[in-house]
Formats: sequence, C-alpha cells, structure tokens
Amino acid sequence: MDQRTAPQPQSPSQPQPQPQSRVRPWSRPWPRRRSWLRAGLALSGWPALAATALPDGQPLRWIPVLLFVTLGPGCALLLPLPGSLRPAARLEALALAAPLSLSLATLTATALFLVAGFSVPLFLGSLAVFCTVVAPLPAVPLPAATRGAAERTKPVPEGPI
Repeated sequence: MDQRTAPQPQSPSQPQPQPQSRVRPWSRPWPRRRSWLRAGLALSGWPALAATALPDGQPLRWIPVLLFVTLGPGCALLLPLPGSLRPAARLEALALAAPLSLSLATLTATALFLVAGFSVPLFLGSLAVFCTVVAPLPAVPLPAATRGAAERTKPVPEGPI
C-alpha cells in the first residue's frame, strides 16, 4: 500500500467535517407555517364559482371571478415557494403568476370551445379543480433570474474555486 493513499487515522479530539448536501429549494419539505397559504390557494376557485350564482352585473359576482382567473392558477403553481425570497424575487413570482394564469385560462376555454361545452360554471369549475389539485404540490421552479435570487442565502465568495 502506498504511503500517499493510505488513510490517516484522526485523533478523537479533532471534529470530522460533515459533508454538506446541496438540496434544491423546491425539493425541501414544506414548512407547516405555510400550510394556510396552500389551503387558501387550493380553495380560492370555489368562492369564484359560487359567485356565479349572484345576479348579473353585480361587483360581488365579477370581482372574485376576475381575481381568480387572473391570479389563481398561476399562484397555485408558483407559490408558496420554499424559503424566503428577496422582495424583488417575490414581485417577479407574482408578476409571472398573472400571465401563467391567463395562459391556463385561455387553454381551458379553448378546449371547452373545441368540444362545444363552454359555460362559465364549467370553465371556473375546471380551473378550481386544477388549483385544488396543484396547490398542495411543491412549487414550480422559478426562472433562472429569480432562482439565483431565491437560492442565494450567503454572499458568493470571490476568487478561484
């Protein structure tokens, strides 16, 4: 056995370095304190669906529907993100939730029109079911620009690696 490759015995007084595992933020278990947010996102579509029973043209009917269709499905996919995000990353996640929600709503409405079965309760019901199913799942990873802001908890050391 070569002297250079033989393991050197360590004294018991020296602490052994612990291997650091790199866990991706979206694979960590969800903290319990955010369970109320997940439950709120999962149930956000059902009040909008219930609001369709009100008479036409009332603000209590169109405001919940507008808010849900605009932000509900996207927020269910992107939020709550594990860990704390910087304020700019939180704003970017919210800004990404709106076009994502509107894209999902457009795809749902198009599919319902293609099968000749579009109605507002069916449209909102399918989006509400989508939010209920997706909200308990881990969040979708954010784009690269936000991911760097989300994962960076300590300053990046300068110099060679």
